[in-house]
This record gives sequence, C-alpha cells and structure tokens, in this order.
Amino acid sequence: MPTQKKSLKISMHPLIPFFIIFAVLPYIPFLGEYLSLWIEVMIWVIFAISFNILLGYTGLPSFGQGAFFGIGAYGAAITFLRLVKGVWIPIIVGIIVATAAAAFVGLFVCRKRGIYFALITIAFSQMFFFIAFRWDEVTGGETGLSGIDRLSIGIPRLFSIDLAPLLNYYYFVFVFLVICTLLIWRIVHSPFGRVLRAIKENEVRAKYAGYNTSLYKWVAFMISGIFAGAAGALYTLLINSAFSFVLHWTQSGDVVMMTILGGGLVNFFGPAVGAVIFITLRDMLSAYLRQWLLVYGLIFTLVVLFMRGGILGIFSKRRR
Repeated sequence: MPTQKKSLKISMHPLIPFFIIFAVLPYIPFLGEYLSLWIEVMIWVIFAISFNILLGYTGLPSFGQGAFFGIGAYGAAITFLRLVKGVWIPIIVGIIVATAAAAFVGLFVCRKRGIYFALITIAFSQMFFFIAFRWDEVTGGETGLSGIDRLSIGIPRLFSIDLAPLLNYYYFVFVFLVICTLLIWRIVHSPFGRVLRAIKENEVRAKYAGYNTSLYKWVAFMISGIFAGAAGALYTLLINSAFSFVLHWTQSGDVVMMTILGGGLVNFFGPAVGAVIFITLRDMLSAYLRQWLLVYGLIFTLVVLFMRGGILGIFSKRRR
C-alpha cells in the first residue's frame, strides 16, 4: 500500500504534465516542424524559472540576470574554440564562470533591496556587456565568436549520439529542462525556499527570527546564476555562436517580462508560460510587423494594469 500511494503521488505531481508536453512536442503535427523554436523556448524556460527564485520567491527585482546567461554562453564558446572541443566541458565551464560571476556580483547586492538592488544589477550587466563588446582578442568584440559545433556525446565503444540534428539536440536540452526544473522545484519548496518567501514578505521580521537574510539572498542570487549560465551555454550550442547581445540589459528585461506576464509572482509555472508566449509571439509578430515590440509592449502593459497576477494568476483566483 505505501508503494502504491507513493507511485500515485508521483503520477499526480504537477511537473509530470509539464514534462509530457515538451516530451511529445516534436511529434505534434505542425508544431513539430519548429524544433529550433521549441529548443529556444526550453532554454528560456530554464532561465525564466531560475530567475523567479529571485523575483517571485525572494522579492528581488534583478534587471541584470541576462549577464549570467551571456557569461555562460561566452564561457562555453571560448572553451570550445580555445581549450577543448566537445559538449560537456564547455557547458560545465560556462556554468562555473557564470556561477563565479553571480557570486561576485551577489556580494555587492545581497544587502540591497528594491530600486537600489535593481540599479546595481543593471550596472554590472552593462559592465559585462561592454567588456564583451570591446574585448576583441577574447570575446571577438562586435563580431562575436562563431564556429561552435554540436558534436557527439556518449560512452566510447558503447554508444554515441550526434547532437548536430535538431531532434537529438532537442531531447538533449529537454533532459536539462527536466533536471533543472526538478532542482529548482526542490529548492523553492524546501526550508531554504520558505526562508526566501519570508524575506520577500518581511525581511526585518526574518532577521528578528534569527536568519542571516543577506547570506540567504546571496545564495539565492548565486543559485539563480548557476541555472542562467546553464541556459546560456545551451543557447550557444543552439545558435553555434556567441554574441555580445546575450549580455545586454534587454535580455534581462525580456526574462522579467516573461515572469510577470506568465504569473511568476503567484505560480511556479508562470515564467514557463511567459517564456512560451514571449518567444512564440516574437517569432509570429516579427514575421509580419517590423515594430512587433510595440504590440508586445501594449500586451504587457495591459497584463500589468488589469492582470497583476499574470495569466496564471487569473486561474488561481478562479480556483480560490
């Protein structure tokens, strides 16, 4: 009986339908033809869900999180081109350098809140952007780095999987999506995550309860940077290159809009919904309208004005 109850609990877990949708997406008629789009969506879902550790759970409005996405991208690209050609080592190096950068920036912002926190993160983001844009010898400067191929992975003499075909790379990214989502779910639903929510509600009370809120915010900032770096490394392998635009503050603005639009302030899946809507609308609208950002901006403004809980916030209110 305990085993049956445990298996029933796992089968009813809200993450299961989420994973099933992405698992079968390549085989759905019409939608399956846009593999590159859905790979990008999954990468942004990882990025957006990890960003929500800061905004939705800790109440920290970081407008520079795109810096760690871009650092992860450049870390993977530089490693591939100048150190080791492969898949795993470039991704791991990208994650490590993004984590180190997040830990460094976190030291300066962990004692800040509100507008001061946001401004400092923007400043660091732009600093990293101009370094990448101007450091021609390392980052390629304005032209960026290209020639990053998706090679094979596997165990020598046993099996090998070529990641060059989009379908193979789709499921490679899908595995990362599953692992990252499970880890983030566990983090935000752990005692650590409950402390982050307490900091969001009232940091002063959390301090009086005996928690070192600055340390918790620093760790949350660093954890978010880990997953942002992983998403950036995966993005480099998708587009086979790394350009300075991935470090620009607009990347951070995009992930903020995704989170708020989908309802990340009220629901774990809000950033994922926002990422799907943002990326698909961007491709659809940009195909027909040159000023597609104006239309998207109007949609975002209406959501902020009339649906403060985002799209998933509507369903949460109806359920209550």
